[in-house]
Amino acid sequence: MNQLVLSARIAEAFVLRYTPAGLPALDLRLEHESEVREAGTTRQVKVALKAVAFGTDAETLARQAVGSQWRFAGFLANPRNGKHPVLHIQQFQIQD
Repeated sequence: MNQLVLSARIAEAFVLRYTPAGLPALDLRLEHESEVREAGTTRQVKVALKAVAFGTDAETLARQAVGSQWRFAGFLANPRNGKHPVLHIQQFQIQD
């Protein structure tokens, strides 16, 4: 199963665009920071990840503030012309 849930902040939101079929699309850069336990020790984790949202999700996220914290859920896929995975956002909710 290809499913990812990530708490992250919106580090960058690009201009809302439209697919050739007329579907709204928004490209984002998300950043996550946390501490995890690994092999008996605490480790600082930082990750930046490209993400994309489509349809009403794209329109809603385009109105959110850069720096706001969210919980995102979706799946990972490589773009046709890229090597790095992109999170395709299917659900999101604000984090307090």
